[in-house]
Amino acid sequence: MATVTASRTAPAPSHHVDDALLMDYAVGATSEPESLMIATHLAFCPHCRETLHGLEDVGGAMLEDLAPETVSDDVLASVMERIEGEAPVRPAARPLSPAAATVPEPLRSYIGGGLDSVPWQRTMRGLEVHELQTGRPEMKTRLLRIKAGTPMPEHTHHGQEFTLVLTGSYSDDRGHFARGDIDITDDSVRHSPVADPGEDCICLTVTQAPLKLTGPFGRLLNPFVKF
Repeated sequence: MATVTASRTAPAPSHHVDDALLMDYAVGATSEPESLMIATHLAFCPHCRETLHGLEDVGGAMLEDLAPETVSDDVLASVMERIEGEAPVRPAARPLSPAAATVPEPLRSYIGGGLDSVPWQRTMRGLEVHELQTGRPEMKTRLLRIKAGTPMPEHTHHGQEFTLVLTGSYSDDRGHFARGDIDITDDSVRHSPVADPGEDCICLTVTQAPLKLTGPFGRLLNPFVKF
């Protein structure tokens, strides 16, 4: 398998996480797959890192202004029980380093190395997939490798789909998405992304529910294809 490299002088992402979702991430209210997606985007994106720091500063200032409240004796025990049980998972976001120019942490730990170590599985012509394991198996977290110049089947979404470009780029009728860009879609979007020519497009994706194929043949395949 060819070695995948990324330019260290690539432009900063132009598609970002919205402030509401960043705030949810800041307070630990996002799921593990969503947190992994956002933390990886933050490694590429100085704009969103700056926005996150601002939101954290605002949240800290609001907490300082709150008057103390009297609580019952069992509140501490309840909080500790939740912490030891299902504490929210928020992977740490770190700026991109030269050593992890393509796969920053925390994604590198989920993969177990770089993209060269991914055991890709072919699912259709021009598309290879590798599923990552998280604590939310009902939300599919995958790496996709789309062959340069290959269009994906036209589809829409039963829930939200998050896509983060790691290498290469793709386009659809909404615009162009390159390295570090994050694309969030839902059932209002019907599209057929096409990997740009010249370089395979590798993405991290999180889907809340299976996609719904919408092309002439896709509708016939929906009962048999669960992706």
